[in-house]
Amino acid sequence: MNRFGKIHIAVTCILTLSLVTAAVSAADNDPVVESSKQSRALASLPPKPLEQRMPVTIYEFHSGVPSVSVGAATDIFTTALIQSGQFRVVERNRLNAGVVYEKQLNAAGMATGDAAQHQLRGARYIFEGTVSEANAGEDQKQAGVNIGGLTLGGAKNKDTIAVDVRIIDANTGDVLDSVSVSKVIDATAAGVGGTAGFVGTLSSMTGHTASPLTPDVNLQTSHKEGVDRALRACIESAVLALIKRVDLSSTAAN
Repeated sequence: MNRFGKIHIAVTCILTLSLVTAAVSAADNDPVVESSKQSRALASLPPKPLEQRMPVTIYEFHSGVPSVSVGAATDIFTTALIQSGQFRVVERNRLNAGVVYEKQLNAAGMATGDAAQHQLRGARYIFEGTVSEANAGEDQKQAGVNIGGLTLGGAKNKDTIAVDVRIIDANTGDVLDSVSVSKVIDATAAGVGGTAGFVGTLSSMTGHTASPLTPDVNLQTSHKEGVDRALRACIESAVLALIKRVDLSSTAAN
């Protein structure tokens, strides 16, 4: 086999291996427990005994950004409060679909127990959260090069998302503190194509003719952090900041 034939085979094998590797990586999507830097920081806080935890709640997260689900943001915030081990979180967002309905069943004699006779626990503090910013394509860069028919390209894009969180005293309506957290959402892309043209260029340089069956391999890869993941990181960071800045212990309210 001549030198050109070896180069042709090497180029084809490398690109084919890249395609197979990309396919295998895409298939490895087993579910994992969420474990970001922020969630680990929340989980590492020394948990307070239940009787010392201040009752808090959030009614609904607010957002004017179409790509951000209000329901998902509210659930993420509630999870962050619970995960911190610092609060007694009381339900308000889905109260009618759960607790109130159970009490109604009990009051009508359709369920055992005495749930209808007990009052709901009142929230001492109310959290309010808003997605205040979501700039798509805030910073974009793209570049490419063509060498002998082989095209190599890449792109980088940066979006930003920000949330504001406030703590409100349910007794007085006072806003005790607020914090704003923003995060960059990185997106990258890369591609290669024109392998048949590249092989043809190599063949002409060595006085050979490329086979008409030379494959023209195209490979495109991209990666972008999910908006929900970035939102979760912002919310968890906001909760961490407010826990450190505001004393919400039960003794502080008395």
